Amino acid sequence: MWYLAWLLGLPLAAGFAVLNAMWLEMKEDQDIIAGE
Repeated sequence: MWYLAWLLGLPLAAGFAVLNAMWLEMKEDQDIIAGE
């Protein structure tokens, strides 16, 4: 059943990475806007 862990884990990790990157971009944009 190891494949089940991969099947669930990989998309979850990929989704987390995408959300993390989006959050980081938003945070940087807010810092730039606040600095202006």
